[in-house]
Amino acid sequence: MGHVNLDMDVLRTLITAHRLGSFSRAADKIGRSQSAVSQQIRKLEEQVGQPLFVKQGRGLALTNAGEVMLTYAHRILDINDEAVVAVRDQAVEGVVRFGLPADFADVWLPAALSDFKQAYPAIRIEAVVDRNRRLLEQLDNGDLDLVLALDNPARADAQPVATLPVVWIGSASAGPVWGAGEPVPLAVYEAPCFFRQRAIAALDQAGMAWRIAFSSPSLPGLWAAVEAGLGVTLRTAVALPDQLRALPGTAGLPPVPASSLEACLHDAGRTLEPAMLQMRSIIRKTLEDYLAKTQIGQAGIVP
Repeated sequence: MGHVNLDMDVLRTLITAHRLGSFSRAADKIGRSQSAVSQQIRKLEEQVGQPLFVKQGRGLALTNAGEVMLTYAHRILDINDEAVVAVRDQAVEGVVRFGLPADFADVWLPAALSDFKQAYPAIRIEAVVDRNRRLLEQLDNGDLDLVLALDNPARADAQPVATLPVVWIGSASAGPVWGAGEPVPLAVYEAPCFFRQRAIAALDQAGMAWRIAFSSPSLPGLWAAVEAGLGVTLRTAVALPDQLRALPGTAGLPPVPASSLEACLHDAGRTLEPAMLQMRSIIRKTLEDYLAKTQIGQAGIVP
């Protein structure tokens, strides 16, 4: 089989059609006819030998092959755009407003910002640490340019970076925090929180009683409660403090039904300025490097 060269414009059309849910809306967005868009997608399907879209109601949905192609389309276009910017403009300037959850703020963020500042000293970074839901709201409202968020892979703008295991976490020194027949004490974020929902769902499915022993709006507060032995929590082990540990199966807690989640970059589908493209590249690289150096990285880096 000879080399197959994918067309960058066709990959952009694929991403746009997926984001908007139809060829007609994609055609309006990119300024081409619907038949031209359909022809582009057919050409891509012929190149890869697989159907990429199927009809779903009045719209379109990706096939399994389409999901894989979408991931690679994002990656190929990222590299293409970053290469053009890096060669064409060595002195990129601008402001990047970047949001991320507290899980990554203490350990990974300082290294990422340091690497970025060394490579692009003329770019100013405004970083916001908040909960996933509020970060994505700020992104959609135009208050942020890029967001690293957990457990939102279904968003059309999601660009997967890593798959992270979800584990029960307890104190490394406090010992068992509940006795036989007692409800499991949970230390959790304030609702709404998908970790809180998963913990409760896991215990309910196992028929185990539980109680909310501690509720916090912040990750440091949550870690402090778990360290003190007030309860156990469910979370990823990213940047887990030394005083805490992932609990083994012998701890008496049930397996988690959804035992992993996706860390994704989001840009709301906007056309990114050069500074934002460079920031996205650094974020991906430094996060992959950080996860690869820890046990977290064993969960798998998304290609």
